[in-house]
Amino acid sequence: MRALLAAAAVALAVPLPAAAQGQPAPVDACTTSDKRLGELSGLVSDGERWFAVNDGGTRSQVFVLDPRTCAVERVISGPVDPYDVEDLARGADGTFWLSDTGDNNRKRETVALIALTPAGKTTLHRLTYPDGPHDTEALLLAKDGTPYLVAKSPFGVSDVYRPAGPLATPGPTALEHLGALTVDSTTTQGGPVAPSIGSMAVTGGSVSADGTVVALRTYTDAYLFAAPDGDVGAALLQGEPVRIPLPGEKQGEAIALQPDGSLVSASEGVGEPVKVVAGATALLAGDKPEDDQQRAGATPGTAAPASDQPRAAANGSSGLSTIPALGVTGVVVAGILYLMHRRAARKRG
Repeated sequence: MRALLAAAAVALAVPLPAAAQGQPAPVDACTTSDKRLGELSGLVSDGERWFAVNDGGTRSQVFVLDPRTCAVERVISGPVDPYDVEDLARGADGTFWLSDTGDNNRKRETVALIALTPAGKTTLHRLTYPDGPHDTEALLLAKDGTPYLVAKSPFGVSDVYRPAGPLATPGPTALEHLGALTVDSTTTQGGPVAPSIGSMAVTGGSVSADGTVVALRTYTDAYLFAAPDGDVGAALLQGEPVRIPLPGEKQGEAIALQPDGSLVSASEGVGEPVKVVAGATALLAGDKPEDDQQRAGATPGTAAPASDQPRAAANGSSGLSTIPALGVTGVVVAGILYLMHRRAARKRG
């Protein structure tokens, strides 16, 4: 196994522009000691409290945390039994949206969003992909209430979806494919697999309270996109992100943007720190180098690339042409390692 991991790291290594210089580093805020948070997978912040979900689970649950201590203050529960919750968002009216979209084996005919009110009332919205099952761990809720799903891929080509119409109850409501976002490999250390793979797999997302900043994360890095008009899809597929390394997280899957512009990240595992990057969103306001060699590793776009740099695939394309230039060997090894990781992962539902 170690030899294979080492070989994969060499095969998949690709040059990546550095993160913006002088940006704030993640600082440990507190440590999750409550065993109920052992699989922390999604985070939301209102500026005073953190709200968290575990992945998997048999009940719709949101844990309310004290950001000074990471202590669980209370639990909001609803009666819906999910299959595999992976992320969390919060609407303008205070409703929590649980992304029941995990699908390690890619066999689910439908996935779901579960709306959970602070009073514990739940509403189920089933969804169907237009192109077959996906394992999705990132939910982005636009300011207007439109949900976006960003699929997880070991090759860094993450498809972006949104409902084709109003959400039905219980549905299903068809999703439409908007395009694909390409995330390049980085050397940031962390995650349950080699960074050359884990740094390309999207594991969580968040949208700022005012809807103007969109965040995605992998096991090792965060990417911030400007969305001045609140259009999440355009921000992801046409904008240019800023990369913020999140090194040393055991299995980083949770991310949240706070009203003060800071970014919060967290990992699965009891005893893991919750980290805060102060002033993260300011990096999108021009407080970052303009040198292309310091740009982010996530590359957007909807048209064919004008250079060797991988770009996002347009709606309707297979996305295969957007795989970073790793070479055939690198792609094969990446696939093998990812499948091995999936086999070793716990079975859910």
